[in-house]
Amino acid sequence: MSFERTGGGQPSRTLALLWGEPSVPRKGPSRSITTTQIIDASLSIADESGLGAVTMRAVAERVGVSTMSVYTYVPGKPELLDLTVDALYLRMARMPWGDETWRDRVIAVAESNRALLMAHPWMTEIAALSRPPLGPGVMAKYEHELSAFDDAGLDDVEVDAALTFLLGFVQSHCRSAHDAERATTDTAMTDAQWWDANQAILARALDPAVYPRAARIGAAAGNAQGAAWSAQHAWEFGLERVLDGLAVLIAR
Repeated sequence: MSFERTGGGQPSRTLALLWGEPSVPRKGPSRSITTTQIIDASLSIADESGLGAVTMRAVAERVGVSTMSVYTYVPGKPELLDLTVDALYLRMARMPWGDETWRDRVIAVAESNRALLMAHPWMTEIAALSRPPLGPGVMAKYEHELSAFDDAGLDDVEVDAALTFLLGFVQSHCRSAHDAERATTDTAMTDAQWWDANQAILARALDPAVYPRAARIGAAAGNAQGAAWSAQHAWEFGLERVLDGLAVLIAR
């Protein structure tokens, strides 16, 4: 799988676009569409066909203008990617926190990010930079998610690291879930069907005398989960371990 990176455009131009400031000198007739329409077209194409299908030409065809016209709104694909990602972040629901514990707030942050990445699989193909484009969506998301750690007793550096740790787990999990889903789609077989089809050779290869732990534990996990790997079980187990680790830090 190839990854695309945010922040690949010219920084000052990208920031101007993200915050609605004019950045592309333009001459000619008045514009017939809006930047929001271009972003929405980019988003719909990515959702339908994947990130690789998002091109300036494809976006132009979706909104009904020439490819050159799109360049008068957005300088290129890197800036378009930044605008699309930021728009998704800006549209995330962010309800004010009530009297929840820090653990409940952090679970809510994890679940909202998981929902976003599962609804938009191409987002797991984006490798964020250490200098992400700080648009209104990125900033609103960051501010809200940092507030989940209010009153947890961590210093500022620890809060930032804790959030990064949490989101890294979510990103990794969702990427694995999408990979598993693609494997099922590509082979046109569920995990159970794949194991049934290969049961004879696997029974000969996975000799309990040679691989006692792998045979015993693998069988136990497969029976418990109904598959070699369960996205839901992996999510619940992994998130609890992340929370337990943060609890140790907070208690300290």
